[in-house]
Formats: sequence, structure tokens, C-alpha cells
Amino acid sequence: MQKKEKSFGIQMLSVQPDAKPKGCAGCNRKIKDRYLLKALDKYWHEDCLKCACCDCRLGEVGSTLYTKANLILCRRDYLRLFGVTGNCAACSKLIPAFEMVMRAKDNVYHLDCFACQLCNQRFCVGDKFFLKNNMILCQTDYEEGLMKEGYVSQVR
Repeated sequence: MQKKEKSFGIQMLSVQPDAKPKGCAGCNRKIKDRYLLKALDKYWHEDCLKCACCDCRLGEVGSTLYTKANLILCRRDYLRLFGVTGNCAACSKLIPAFEMVMRAKDNVYHLDCFACQLCNQRFCVGDKFFLKNNMILCQTDYEEGLMKEGYVSQVR
């Protein structure tokens, strides 16, 4: 049975001057700093709660950490290691799980590959595009294709 990944919140807390110092889950020393982090029901120095891969300080990169396979990870490394990858519908190359993508129905594309597959026109936010026979087309190429097929364009 495979362990499921989990995401956990990170809280930054002020250390109360009159409170007994808490032990750090990372280095096992007492936390005497002004602030401490609480995550995974444990207390941490800000420098001790780090991603197991890139060593970034998790309290600085967000309010969430991920755990799987006994690793504590930032979101990017969690997705890089355990995220679902797929192939670009245009170039067929692998799309890493952490990369931004464009989607059209069931197809997924690299941002750079999301262009008209006839004239290579790149699309900007708000541009119309059409998916015909699993090809991305700009409005001009789509309408020309309809004319060649003898249809009247219904595009407005």
C-alpha cells in the first residue's frame, strides 16, 4: 500500500518571554529566538524547517509544506518528485508536473507550444482559438478551413 502525500500548514509564532523554551524538532536544541515555526505538530527554528531537496527555508516560501516518503518538501520539489507528469499535445515532449500549462479540452500544452498549428501564431490572454481534429487553430485558419469544407462560418 502506497503512502499518500499530505500538505501541512506552517505557523509562525512569537516566543513568549516568560514561557519555557521549546525544543526544535530539527536540531533538538532549545528555541531561544524571537519567533519559532509550528508545523507537523512540532516546533522548529526558522533555519531548521527546510526542504529536504533544495534546502529552502519553508517558513519563507509559503505557509504549506508537503511530506511523502519521510521527506519534508516545498511545493515545487514535491511536484517535481511526485507530481503527475504528462506529454504536450503539440510537441509530444514531457511536461514536468511543476510547469505552467495551457489546456484545451483533454489536451495539455507547454506555454510555448500553445499556438496555431498551421501558422504558428501565439495566443494571448483573451484570444479566440479553436480545437478542430485535435489541432489548435487561430480564428483565421479555422474560418478558412470551414470555407474549404463548404460550411458557413458560425464564428462571431
